[in-house]
Amino acid sequence: MITRRHFLGAAVGAAATTALAACARGAAQAGGARVLTATDVHVSDYPTVAAVRWIGETLQRETGGALGIRLYHSGQLGRESEAIDMARFGAIDITRVYSGALNNAFPLTRALCLPYAFDSVAHMRRAMDEGVGDAVLRGFEQRGLVGLAIYDSGARCFYNTRRPIVEPHDLHGLKIRVPVSDIFIRMLRDFGANPTPLSLGEVFSGMETHMIDGAENNIRSFHSSRHFEAAHYWSRSEHSYAPDVLLVSRRSFDALSPRERGLLVETARESVKVMRGLWDESESKALQAVREHGVEFNDVDLAAFRAAARPLLDEYRRDAAIDALYRRIRELA
Repeated sequence: MITRRHFLGAAVGAAATTALAACARGAAQAGGARVLTATDVHVSDYPTVAAVRWIGETLQRETGGALGIRLYHSGQLGRESEAIDMARFGAIDITRVYSGALNNAFPLTRALCLPYAFDSVAHMRRAMDEGVGDAVLRGFEQRGLVGLAIYDSGARCFYNTRRPIVEPHDLHGLKIRVPVSDIFIRMLRDFGANPTPLSLGEVFSGMETHMIDGAENNIRSFHSSRHFEAAHYWSRSEHSYAPDVLLVSRRSFDALSPRERGLLVETARESVKVMRGLWDESESKALQAVREHGVEFNDVDLAAFRAAARPLLDEYRRDAAIDALYRRIRELA
């Protein structure tokens, strides 16, 4: 079995790279079949995990078993930041990551993470389907990755162990976990919170030990990570609808035959519909489950939050490429 340590070694050690990356990329043939390795930090039944599993099943069926996917979920192969680097170096083949984790290395993804860029899930999906998504996916080609698809990540809201959040002032003094993204760190500071970058897997223990007071995420992740057991206040700030991105290593992609490359791209795009159906169904179930657990929900002063986010938005829009994408997003509102 290939372990997480082996994968990390493949990314940093020259000799290990030669031996292990070949196996991780699926270059080793098992009974004539090529097996691509895919990773996700989310649990087995999470919509993004299920969508990638569907891609693997479809590839296997369409190629008569010649091409498939071996999927490692629940962060078995490390954090999202580690997965990005492993895919770039060819130690793994496919990874699903949150767009916020890509901001620093892939600038065009910043347009997707700007506060209040999207008004709703429907607006985000429309923008991804009508040109914005393709523009962002093309931005990965220069740094060892190929963008396959963009998945939903729902409305990100604040949750914490202390109190309801109604206006930015209520965040003052609270340590709130954020992704490792300059946009999210700056946004939380502008809201008055103390932003604390952590991996998703560290959030629950962080709240239990009072290292942090809360976090911001979508309701599906709030439920699947069981953060609702520690944080009993959910505030509907909906400050971001930043989506997830499905990526494949350029090395792995180029190693496929032209037919296999075309089939992978086509199947990945088709998986978006699969993922969205699963997302809508599981999101409503997650909302019901956390309500039944006793989580308190409250609305926020959206005008106050939008005003607090305006300086950050204006700053990032000074970049012409980001501003062009932002304008396109708003045109589709």
